Amino acid sequence: MDKIKNLIAKLIINVLDENINEKDILEKIEVPKDNKNGDFSYPCFNLARVLKKSPVVIANEIKEKIVLDEKLQKVEAVNGFLNFYLNNTNVLEDVLKNILEQNENYGKSSEGKGQKIVIDYSSPNIAKPFHLGHFRNTVLGSAIYKLYNALGYEIVGINHLGDWGRQFGLIIEGYKRFKDEYDLKKEPVKVLAQIYARMNKIAKEDESVMDIARDNFKKLEQGDKEAVALWEYFREVSLEEYNRIYDLLGSKFDSYNGEAFYNDKMDEIISILEDKKVLEDSQGAKVVNVGDDIPPCIVLKSNGSTIYATRDLAAILYRVRNYDFTKAIYVTATDQILHFKQVFEVAKHLVDKKYQEGLVHVPYGMVRLKSGKMSSREGTVIYINDLIKEAIEKSKKIIVEKNTDVDDIDKLAKQIGIGALTFNYLKSGKIKDVIFDLDDTLKFDGETGPYVQYTYVRTKSILDRANFNIKNIDAQNIKFDLLKEDEEINLVKELQKFQDIIRKSANSYEPSILTRYIIDISALFSKFYNNCKVLSCEDEYVKQARLALVYATSIVIKNGLTILGIECPDKM
Repeated sequence: MDKIKNLIAKLIINVLDENINEKDILEKIEVPKDNKNGDFSYPCFNLARVLKKSPVVIANEIKEKIVLDEKLQKVEAVNGFLNFYLNNTNVLEDVLKNILEQNENYGKSSEGKGQKIVIDYSSPNIAKPFHLGHFRNTVLGSAIYKLYNALGYEIVGINHLGDWGRQFGLIIEGYKRFKDEYDLKKEPVKVLAQIYARMNKIAKEDESVMDIARDNFKKLEQGDKEAVALWEYFREVSLEEYNRIYDLLGSKFDSYNGEAFYNDKMDEIISILEDKKVLEDSQGAKVVNVGDDIPPCIVLKSNGSTIYATRDLAAILYRVRNYDFTKAIYVTATDQILHFKQVFEVAKHLVDKKYQEGLVHVPYGMVRLKSGKMSSREGTVIYINDLIKEAIEKSKKIIVEKNTDVDDIDKLAKQIGIGALTFNYLKSGKIKDVIFDLDDTLKFDGETGPYVQYTYVRTKSILDRANFNIKNIDAQNIKFDLLKEDEEINLVKELQKFQDIIRKSANSYEPSILTRYIIDISALFSKFYNNCKVLSCEDEYVKQARLALVYATSIVIKNGLTILGIECPDKM
């Protein structure tokens, strides 16, 4: 697709008298939603100011002067747009040969080479189990990580753990009092959460307990051996559980530096802001004014203690110095939109402009149950451990009911169950709230993970039955010009978009674009296979071309699902 876009940009530049930047032309070339408007379209509106003419006139003039390449069939000027139509024969051959040659590398590029992106995602609070909200954060951040990695960027995944705060004073006290009443070996994180909830209730009824908790946290801050040892234990058992979940989801982190890591780095932030004379008093607190339409950002509370914002500012400065990033992406829920607006504004006083411009907050919507919002108080929180177990068990039951002949039913159930959960949270736009229903998530028809996984399995089955082995195939000798049916052409043109879809998904921090694309590919493949004979095709040349198309489809689906963190089974 990039080759065609570059070709179109050059053709347009060649007929313009003005000195127009080819990159500006290239960035505006798009794929129309309706293929009746061509395979590619260029809006001439951005040329109107430079050429002092209306977009309609510009489009008509370019259309009359342009000399088409053999890859293009025609160009039309419509309401200020130039709509380009591809020469299907040449395009089909180029696309399919490219896919067959690149194989698992198809869709990847090196455009991000030499640039580094930091992605801060997941970031659970230690001593608390993963729940459904953490799951969405994790799979969203992981997909963004892999999207940019596919574009050639060096990625640093950071898990900014919530591993500091006064709550640890309560947990320490509760652990001392009640540890012998619980089985900490079985599910230590869930037990720690229960101990915290129990101590919280006791503290509300007895203020002296809260005083003890405050004293415990003070000891922790001062480096008391017992307090630090317990805190380290809480952190260790939490990470063990989280990493087991991350392994299942295919999530990768290069750093687990959490809030505690920045304890000795916040004084510098205060000092810099004081030197810049932007730190102001406000009812005893220290704040930075960040604009008329945004509340001031509190940096120090009235009692002199730091808050989340102070730590996030310290993290930004640390990441600038240690990673020299092009972008620093923060994946959190929508309720932190204001927080990051404030923090990014204050960061202007700490780091150079290029780093300020690279700070990105990616907010996502809530996860809700059919019965409403999750609530720990109401007992309606769904923990990830329980959810994954249930998804795998239900998947296993479906496999048995379908009488699927597989060698390892446990492995397949895990692939389907976890894949279904991941796909479900990536198919909707990130800002939308998601209504969770496990039964709908595991359906084998409709816009689900099992549906696209099954489409991949169908491609594998067809190729296996035909004994199609890409290692024994010479793509140069396949007669792709025999692919003339609408279903064949439409499928190939969609496969051609893959790299562009990856780019759009990454640059908009929206994995749902890729997810919806894989759904579209699956639907187009079904139309192709239902209307075009493959295994029973009597013409051997047509059969080979169609098998190559099946193989190309399998590559795109697998490569796409891999980026989303979803495995492709061999059988279902």
